[in-house]
Amino acid sequence: MRGSKSLSAQARVISCVMLLMAGAQAIYGQAPVTTWHYDNLRSGVNSSETILTPKTVNINSFGKLFTQTVDGAVIGQALYLPNVTIAGAGVHNVVYVATMNDSVYAFDADSNQGANANPLWHTSFLSKGVTPVPASVQGCAGTTGWKQVGIVSTPVIDPVAGILYVVAKTYEKSSLFVHRLHALNVATGLEETGSPVVIAASYEYDGQNDIFVDAMQVNRPGLLLNNGTIYIAFGSNGCRSGKEEGWVIAYNAETLQPAGAFDVEPSGSAAAIWQRGGGLSADAEGYIYGATGDGPFTDGVDLGQSVFKLAQGDGALQLADWFTPYNEEYLDEHDLDLSEPVLVLPDQTGPYPHLAAAIGKEGTIYLLNRDNMGQFCGSCQDSDTQIVEEIPAFARNTGALLYWNNAIYTSGNGAPITALAVTNGVIGQTPIAESRKAAGGHSPEISSNGTSGGVLWQLNGGSLAAYNATSLVRLYESSKAHNGQDVLPPLPHFANFVVANGKVYVDSNNSVVAYGLLQ
Repeated sequence: MRGSKSLSAQARVISCVMLLMAGAQAIYGQAPVTTWHYDNLRSGVNSSETILTPKTVNINSFGKLFTQTVDGAVIGQALYLPNVTIAGAGVHNVVYVATMNDSVYAFDADSNQGANANPLWHTSFLSKGVTPVPASVQGCAGTTGWKQVGIVSTPVIDPVAGILYVVAKTYEKSSLFVHRLHALNVATGLEETGSPVVIAASYEYDGQNDIFVDAMQVNRPGLLLNNGTIYIAFGSNGCRSGKEEGWVIAYNAETLQPAGAFDVEPSGSAAAIWQRGGGLSADAEGYIYGATGDGPFTDGVDLGQSVFKLAQGDGALQLADWFTPYNEEYLDEHDLDLSEPVLVLPDQTGPYPHLAAAIGKEGTIYLLNRDNMGQFCGSCQDSDTQIVEEIPAFARNTGALLYWNNAIYTSGNGAPITALAVTNGVIGQTPIAESRKAAGGHSPEISSNGTSGGVLWQLNGGSLAAYNATSLVRLYESSKAHNGQDVLPPLPHFANFVVANGKVYVDSNNSVVAYGLLQ
């Protein structure tokens, strides 16, 4: 067993200290952030933030603190651990970021001064003859503006084992595309025993054995760690000739051995899982949820434009249920794919206690019963009558949905950010709060101290904005700071950010930028 022999005694002590300190420090806003959007429900809420509040976040007291430079664009969300003992460098609060140049960095989360001007550690997966995939070779460079394709997704951290898991794509001798799953020690950046492993998978359907093809695939969704298994989702960017398919591939987190694979489009092409970089979701029973974009639909087989539910069996992933909108063909023809991660709601009162919500480019909100997701209604004409609720064309090109204080938040591109109450398992269609129109295009987050002091954060185009999460009145905008002192550098396509440690860490094309209280 890799976990029993690869961690040193020192690393085990570090892990114990991290667990103790995580619990002790949460009341001071020091809760670890180990996965995309804070939890496996993908709620998008850090509810342990006491420093950044509607009273403290304003143009006079909040702003840019420092910048840490890296060797490529940061696409995935930064992660955070408090009180990590770094060999030779003492105890630090640590921010972890991964780049498109196939690097992972650990930085001091509080300062870039003195000894903290340099990374606490830096691990590169490149070597002679091994590079990130040039965007000109991967394709679609004009759409994303990316120069290279290396580490695209948000890693995930197991704070108990003290391991950071990350997927890197490389371009190697003889024009070989390779995806590898790496397991790095959070204190040293060194590979754990048995790491890395080359990602490979096959899926048999109707006598045909489909093979995972690295050249076609990009791992955009954030990694999911659930019940000791790492789940990795892929989708083609549609810019290389060949069979395009969406995949979910699972690995045992301790042994790094394969734990199953599922092809969402085995007899067709497309059905990418990209989710604007958001991670696959998981509920308390261990079921895995994701959404697909583009591609044909064949009932129960090819899941283009669908929300799927997977069950983890003995070394296998199986389709447990799904939902496909009645107008899936129209959505496919007009590039209105289900582009956001699935939001798993906490248990609700009412007839349907187990709910999930999905949304795509069209802006329709689908509220689904996780115990019976509705599958496909072939006779439906203008709505999906077999699901719990459908709110049509609410906000186009929205970011990920959020759930806080019994409300779902939406954010469309060029539309108001909106809060909709959830009562007895039903979404109210009259907003309880609404902002002015925002540029959007990114997934928002909320930080709060439990159910109070909520701040909603959003990247409005190239500017960081903050709103009172209850009223959605804007509190701060980085582009409006005095003398341009808070302006962000250029951001990558679908940039992420994270609120942690009383600060906001924003991705850029060559750095991570920290914002916080000025004094």
